[in-house]
Amino acid sequence: MNVSGEATKSVWMLDTKFPTAPRLQQDEHCDVAVVGAGIAGVSIAYELVLAGRNVVLVDRGPLLGGMTSRTTAHLAPVCDDGLGALVEMRGEELARGFQESQQAAVDRIEELVGNLAIDCDFRRLDGFLFPAAWMDDEEAAKQCDKEYAAAIKVGAIVERSKGVPLNGHESAPVLRYPNQATFHPLKYLRAILADFEKRGGRAFANSAVTDIEEGDQVRLKCERGAIMASNAVFATNSPINTWVKIHSKMAPYRTYAMAFEITKRLLSDALYWDMDDPYYYVRLNPGSGKTNYLIVGGRDHKSGEADDGDARFAALEAWIRALVPDLGGETARWSGQVLDTIDYCGFIGRSPGSKNVFVATGDSGQGITHGALAGLLIRDLVVKGSNSWEAVYAPDRTPPAAFANYLSENLTAVKNFAEYLLPGQVKSAEDLKSGEGGVIHDGLSKLAVCRDRDGKLHTHSASCSHLGCIVHWNSTEQCWDCPCHGSQFAPDGAVLNGPAIRGLS
Repeated sequence: MNVSGEATKSVWMLDTKFPTAPRLQQDEHCDVAVVGAGIAGVSIAYELVLAGRNVVLVDRGPLLGGMTSRTTAHLAPVCDDGLGALVEMRGEELARGFQESQQAAVDRIEELVGNLAIDCDFRRLDGFLFPAAWMDDEEAAKQCDKEYAAAIKVGAIVERSKGVPLNGHESAPVLRYPNQATFHPLKYLRAILADFEKRGGRAFANSAVTDIEEGDQVRLKCERGAIMASNAVFATNSPINTWVKIHSKMAPYRTYAMAFEITKRLLSDALYWDMDDPYYYVRLNPGSGKTNYLIVGGRDHKSGEADDGDARFAALEAWIRALVPDLGGETARWSGQVLDTIDYCGFIGRSPGSKNVFVATGDSGQGITHGALAGLLIRDLVVKGSNSWEAVYAPDRTPPAAFANYLSENLTAVKNFAEYLLPGQVKSAEDLKSGEGGVIHDGLSKLAVCRDRDGKLHTHSASCSHLGCIVHWNSTEQCWDCPCHGSQFAPDGAVLNGPAIRGLS
């Protein structure tokens, strides 16, 4: 089981089935074992098969059923946190490496779409950065100047422009980034998986890794078999093979998205991002007949620190309808989790302290490009021993400039452990209606109690099985979220998302 079992379904999940794959029933031996079958895991496994390696890919749930299925799939090389912030945090040289590598990831996706003739609506288009609703022209121009200057420093192609076709922004100062891209992520990845298996790769679904033994050979134990590999890669959204070294340098955030019908040609096909923090983001997806689909996302918050999904969806809809008054009806709403690192770049490379174990995590809002990039970077580390971008994404890094962010993000754990001393969120399990959950006191312990939408009551320890933080109920997705490191659990306590590998007790 993975987050495909959560309550909401993305627009991609509604029109594309997950590929079928067997459960691991026996022991397997391979050159490289890849754990996690989202964009990162599939890309890594595929690139390694192309390089002649014997590869096994495994996932705790359906293939492609993790956070990748909840993306909005903006293929934008521009840093999610802004190029200005990136240059200030990492310096010009590493920021340039980030830009180059992200562009290479988009180019690689385009190349594979062409090589395999994948029908996934891939297209190149413009990206536009436009002012937040609260900004006056002076503030908007100031932000444009900062981002423009940073883009020039790192080699990103950018142009000053005026206006976007969104109500109230027709004459605003904006930045245009040519040659961005977008596509249908599940259609693309289904085709990549099919070619992976055609070339001898082996993929197993619904086969959670329950124990890890590192050494010259890495042994991954699953419920009904084990995988022995010379190298192992953990591409599980949040890595399940480390306890603190990486998790303390990133934080989980919940983001929301909605899809609406829109008359074709009502809005130019482009990527749109505003300058708010957290920001809103908009794209189109081809429909049938006279209708396309507009996909809008935003209203982010730290995972587990809010349970007001309905209000956030309402705010998201109000925002986009103000900009596109003739927008049609809603077709889907969903949420997903992103892992923001303290210095805005993912952690992709050798797991700290290991020679033959690798991780790909910390998507920082750019999961699709980070995932495709992970395929290129980790392929080179396994096959050649090095890659020109490894310093940009090195998992063992802790830039001094990120120290303030490090302290800020880790206060979440401090505040969370203090909850052991506070009263519970609900007085009694009997007070819960269907779809509700909360934490209650039981002597000196805290219990996570919920009543699922079928009316069945579930009671478990409220301590996350990863490092003991108290989980919080997510009524939108009908699951338990850990605010500290991003683990998620089903109402029955089963793990949906790592780093936890054991369910709630």
